[in-house]
Amino acid sequence: MRSLLSRLDRLIVKAPDPERVGWLGDWTYAHRGLHSPGVPENSLAGFALAVERGLGIECDIQRSRDGCAMLVHDWELDRLTAVSGPLADHTAEELAQIAFLDSEHMLARLDDLLPIVDGKVPILVEIKSRRGYDVARSCEAVAAALVGYAGRHAVMSFDPRVCAWFARNSPETIRGLVMREDEIGMTQKAWQRHVALWAARPEFIAYHVAALPNPMVAGLRERGMPVLTWTVNSPATRANGSRHADALIAEGDGLA
Repeated sequence: MRSLLSRLDRLIVKAPDPERVGWLGDWTYAHRGLHSPGVPENSLAGFALAVERGLGIECDIQRSRDGCAMLVHDWELDRLTAVSGPLADHTAEELAQIAFLDSEHMLARLDDLLPIVDGKVPILVEIKSRRGYDVARSCEAVAAALVGYAGRHAVMSFDPRVCAWFARNSPETIRGLVMREDEIGMTQKAWQRHVALWAARPEFIAYHVAALPNPMVAGLRERGMPVLTWTVNSPATRANGSRHADALIAEGDGLA
């Protein structure tokens, strides 16, 4: 079965152009920015610190009620702010007035991040999705924010529909598929991971570091597909990721 799936991988998923995607493996990416106590995840301050340190940036995108790409990981505001309930209940202007917990830093949009980075380091934009969600609207919001941005950037998601949307509507944007193998998410079984890969046809993958090494990942890497790994947060996961992936998405003790 594994051999058959691997053969299908080769038939369906083409190796990306190395000149187009080669830069992905040249960086370590700060997971949700260079955050720490007092500097929240996905805050403009954390992203600015990553730029100062020469780290690439990984950021998360949720969509506001009025269709803007917001730099927030969670569907609900409760963990990160003093406001309760779904982020999608609020407009971008309303969200911009909400501070992260124990912080003066406010929620922000992808549009706010781009002039801070200004091409100095690359940006990985992870678009959040879940079953039944109209992720195409989030893709549209991200694509609109990125119009005219000349710095190196790529989009990625657990949802294969994101890669497919950008392939059709914004083919100049590099696109990747995020995967994990545990009880969380949509790719728990081997066949689900391969089907997601075939549906997405990504130009890179971002694989959970706890699931490395992995035959599917090794096969894709041998064919020239960049492999990123997350979340690298310790010396042990850094060592494992460095052995089996081309670039690390890291935080805390996972950063050198």
